Amino acid sequence: MKIYTKTGDGGETGLIGGSRVAKDHARVACYGEVDELNAAIGLAVVACDQPEWRACLEQIQDDLFVLGTELATPDGEKQMLALNEDSVPRLEAQLDALMAEVEPLKNFVLPGGSELAARFHLARTVCRRAEREVVNLASQSDVSKTAIIYLNRLSDLLFAYALGANHRSGVANVLWVAPKS
Repeated sequence: MKIYTKTGDGGETGLIGGSRVAKDHARVACYGEVDELNAAIGLAVVACDQPEWRACLEQIQDDLFVLGTELATPDGEKQMLALNEDSVPRLEAQLDALMAEVEPLKNFVLPGGSELAARFHLARTVCRRAEREVVNLASQSDVSKTAIIYLNRLSDLLFAYALGANHRSGVANVLWVAPKS
């Protein structure tokens, strides 16, 4: 089986349902950002030695694949897959558990500390970019409210994972110190 189809050589790609759009179409940008987010989380997963975190992160990767499918479905087409209603509360439960482990923040935190924390911070920034693209798409097309809420909550969770990674490894968060005027 060949992995290349040559159907995208003219700068177009297919959406679910068969319609074709330019590769810079807002829908393609959205599911591309979600795909990049999934890859960034994969970088964190391979460095993560916490089995319970790995299980949660792998579920998030599955959710992101579903979200990508949802975003690749144009207006008027039947959704093959969509995020479950319990996906956001599941993220919130993970977020609450992680934040209960770490010291309350009194400063802004710069990306860094342990390698795992830095990977989570990178994933968080990719998540924020994906969220912006999805919000942009929602201003012109049908996008589920759950998709936007999910990405918003996920970026918070990835921040919490970064804090938790530093905490569990005994590495201090890198605190931002405002320059003196």
